[in-house]
Parts: sequence; structure tokens; C-alpha cells
Amino acid sequence: MINVSEQHAQHAPRSLIVTLYGAYGRFVPGPLPVAELIRLLAAAGVDAPSVRSSVSRLKRRGLLVPARTAQGAAGYGLSEEARQLLEDGDRRIYAGAPPEDEGWVLAVFSVPESERNKRHVLRSRLAGLGFGTAAPGVWIAPARLYEETRHTLRRLGLDPYVDFFVGEHLGFTATAEAVGRWWDLAAIAKEHEAFLDRHAPVLHAWEQRAGTPPEEAYRDYLLALDSWRHLPYTDPGLPARLLPTDWPGARSAAVFRGLHERLRDAGAEFAGL
Repeated sequence: MINVSEQHAQHAPRSLIVTLYGAYGRFVPGPLPVAELIRLLAAAGVDAPSVRSSVSRLKRRGLLVPARTAQGAAGYGLSEEARQLLEDGDRRIYAGAPPEDEGWVLAVFSVPESERNKRHVLRSRLAGLGFGTAAPGVWIAPARLYEETRHTLRRLGLDPYVDFFVGEHLGFTATAEAVGRWWDLAAIAKEHEAFLDRHAPVLHAWEQRAGTPPEEAYRDYLLALDSWRHLPYTDPGLPARLLPTDWPGARSAAVFRGLHERLRDAGAEFAGL
């Protein structure tokens, strides 16, 4: 197994808390007690002061809501916004292979000069949702990303500046060549390779073992999910026919699926579910 301290160095405490709630915390009845948060994050190498400061930041962002458990202990639950974000994330994180012919969604935006600060917010949000740039002010993504993008922009109050269109690419450039302009495929491939370098050995090590101890399963699953959950936003999930040969995305997805199937339920025992 990879050393916990080596793994932890690559995972921010705030991100791990969000991952913990996505994987396990949202299924706990009532708020998750602070003491339990500290226990569960300690298993992934995060100390108590880092947990407390990260929880405070997430509370300020409106993602965590302070509440008392039925026993009167201090704890934190998810805001409605956070639940929606996690549900949107589920559709990407646990998605299967992308369809081959789903078409495209275009987001075309125009922001008045008096509100130009919103241009940066729109660009960064669309990029963070996996959109590529087809032309200045014209962003493109596989059509299945429309619904999540619509609620995200509406939640941020950015919907008045954007029009959406759905269609197909008709040329003149071949679509496989065009996607190489719309997205930085080399940078996305590096993200997949980094995931494989970090987590494929973990899966291989588990495959050599007969048992699945809950604490170890929880730790390795949490760290893998924390790495993986960002990738379906960096990589929009383009059809295989449009990607370079030996694209690493399918291999990294297979590693994540293998870890999920082997470790998630055993990890739930350690999380108290």
C-alpha cells in the first residue's frame, strides 16, 4: 500500500471533507458530529486543527450548516446547495462510458462592459464544468452536460448572460481534429496518467489480498475518490472515436471502478454506516 503521509500530501483537507460527505456523510441520519469528522479525517492523515479550520471555511461558503445531533453533540450537515452539487457530481463521478453520438451543447455568453468581472466568473465556471472553447464567447461540451450547467449558472445568478444551443458539428474541419482545438487533450491525458500512477498500484495491491479491512478500505477509497472526482470535470467525457489512440481515460475510469467496487462498502463499515 502507498504510505498514508505520501498520499495525504496530495489531498487538501477541505477537499477531503467534501469527498467524505459525498461518499458517506450525507447518508448519516442527522448532522455528522464534529468528533466523528475528526476521527474519519484522521484515518486519511488530516489532523484535528486542519479539520476545524477547513470546516469553518466550508461553513462560510454555505456548504456546511452547523446543527446539533439527537444526542446534543455539535455537528455539521449539508446545505441544500451542497446536496445539489453532490447529486450533480454523482452523475459524472459514477458515469459509464460516454455515448458515441449525443451531439453538443453550445453556451454563448455576452456580458455588458459594466459587469465585466462576471465574464471571468462565467469562463472559469464553464471551464470547471468541462466546456471547451470553440470561439471567443462560445463554449462547447457534450450535450449531456446541459442540465448540470443550467442549474449551476442559475444558482450563481449568471443565467441572464448565457444562451444555450444543442446541435451537431458539420465541419469544415473533421470533428476529431476540432476537439483538439477546443480542449487541451494533452493536459487532460496528464491528469489521467497522474491518477493511474497514484491509484493503479493501490488497486493492484488490493487485488492480491483476500480480506478487506474496513479502516484501510475507507482510507484508500476516500483518497481515490478525492483524486477521481475532479477528473470528470477536467475531462468532459468525449466519445472514444474523437480521442487519440491509447487515451488513458478509459484505463483510469476502470481503476476507479475497481477501487469503488472493492472498497466502498467495506469503508462504509468504518464510517459507521
